[in-house]
Amino acid sequence: MKVEERLKELGIELPEATTPMGSYVNAVRTGNLLFLAGKGPGLPGKPLPVGKVGRDFSLEQANRLARDTGLSILGALKAELGDLDRVKRIVKVLGMVNATSEYGSHPEVINGCSDLFVEVFGEKGRHARSAVGMGSLPRGIPVEIEVIVELEDDAPPPSVVSARPAAAKRKTSPAPKAKAAPKAKAAKKKKA
Repeated sequence: MKVEERLKELGIELPEATTPMGSYVNAVRTGNLLFLAGKGPGLPGKPLPVGKVGRDFSLEQANRLARDTGLSILGALKAELGDLDRVKRIVKVLGMVNATSEYGSHPEVINGCSDLFVEVFGEKGRHARSAVGMGSLPRGIPVEIEVIVELEDDAPPPSVVSARPAAAKRKTSPAPKAKAAPKAKAAKKKKA
């Protein structure tokens, strides 16, 4: 089943990709791996959630926020690829939870995102993962998640192709020839 059909079946409408808040991009491709920048749970039309898990958010609320973060990641992924069927596998997820110092249910929080990826991609959505607690996160958000995705073997989209193709055609001066190193003097003759 196509990923778009699966999203419809699940009643999921992906949000638009958010604009990076600094000098970085939403995704960088190297080979068949796509590295996605960290995203938080802010969704269009909803206020940005702020606070600590274990104090301001329950496990159930934080799990839902991790799922919302997964939706933001899928929106960025679709914007980058154009077609989510180009995803060969979700490789790695790093989930960061802004939690109180004694909080210990970080994995259960990040399950909200992990479970979403399995719902959408099936076995291709199963991934390696780290779920860690943080003393704070940008803007006070409770969850931030970043992802590494493996893509099907095909040409990268035009937005990812190098912007300097002419550089390969440019003629360069030949490198100057290095002077030959002086030959080592012959070893002294053995004494008779």
